[in-house]
Amino acid sequence: MQTYYFYRHTTEQSVFLAEQSCTEHELLFKWVDCLRSEVVQHKEQWQQHIHQLTDICINEFHLQDILNIEHPCVFDPVEDYDLLIFRKLITPDDEIGTAQNAAETHDNVFGLASTPVNFLLSQHALVTVREQGNRPIEAYIQRFNQVLQRQIDEQNKPRKLSSTPIDLALRLLNSMVDGYLDIRKPLTRRVEYWQQELLQGNRRFKQWQQLFQEDMAFQQVENLCEEQIEMLQELRDEIVDNFNHLVDAKQAMTQELLLLRVNDLMSHVERIQKHTHRLGGAIQSAIDIHFNAIANQTNENMRILAIITAVFAPLTLLTGIYGMNFDVMPGAHSPQGFWIMMAVMVFTAVILLYYFYREHLVGRGERSVIDLLADQHRQRSINLTWLLDYEPIKQTIKEVEKVVKR
Repeated sequence: MQTYYFYRHTTEQSVFLAEQSCTEHELLFKWVDCLRSEVVQHKEQWQQHIHQLTDICINEFHLQDILNIEHPCVFDPVEDYDLLIFRKLITPDDEIGTAQNAAETHDNVFGLASTPVNFLLSQHALVTVREQGNRPIEAYIQRFNQVLQRQIDEQNKPRKLSSTPIDLALRLLNSMVDGYLDIRKPLTRRVEYWQQELLQGNRRFKQWQQLFQEDMAFQQVENLCEEQIEMLQELRDEIVDNFNHLVDAKQAMTQELLLLRVNDLMSHVERIQKHTHRLGGAIQSAIDIHFNAIANQTNENMRILAIITAVFAPLTLLTGIYGMNFDVMPGAHSPQGFWIMMAVMVFTAVILLYYFYREHLVGRGERSVIDLLADQHRQRSINLTWLLDYEPIKQTIKEVEKVVKR
């Protein structure tokens, strides 16, 4: 457990940070950062210690929510404080234990693990409960430790320190949400991998179980982002409706600035949600193209089999006719009968193949499809009286007209 005190300098009116309590300057708020293991092992002592430090009397139901490692995102305001639970994706930069031998098992759905980060907000205190190894919060603590090494008048120059608990909580949330933007590249690479596996044609695709889990993982990210957006929306409504409940009237923090930061957080989460939705759509499109290619290959195979059947059907008919057991049959006792029949069969097969080729059913390429459509268009525009244009028939029609006139 670490405690940081945020003071306002009496003369310079700047915010500075301290690890010990002092009475010379105005205390703005306290930040108490706790590890989850400390709360789980000594929950009653921890609850009393938080009450002594921050005057926050934690509700028993809220304490159970904090101890629940699978609790979803939620924002629950009460009279003394507000409880905010934010589920964070465990990224490769984090060092949070997700192994089976860990003390508690994190929520792991289709390869994605998430961990809760709890915030207790009041006007003069912020209490966070997190897992050890949460990289964004530990980076903030490391920066605060560096700030403590400077002089009081130099602490607020590189970056303005927070002056309210809600401002610090929004900054911590922003650091965790910004880490989500780094997972877009790995997710995009995974989608490219599955697209290549689905659209390759040299072997059969068999990794359907892994692909199903990958698609469900994208849906899980979308659901998590939706929960976070709803939680941030409730926080935004609380800032609009009960701004004085979160920020002391003496503070210079404006409502518009807090709303701007909440809207920025929501826009970041929505970007991740939309990007994940697009990646899921890309996988679904690759699956559709895969099945369309299989259907096209099947139709091509059936077309080839149909052509073979159409070519051999007349030959089978001829062999069936001359295979009948009749004593008297033309050419049955002729020495040249066999060769004549073979010539007729070969000629029939060649004629059929030539006909199929003219109809673009054999050897069809990329341009033959366009030619086939053009031929169909020409066939639709054929004149139904083309027979009357035949020259002998035209002469006959003219003679008949002369007889009728006479």
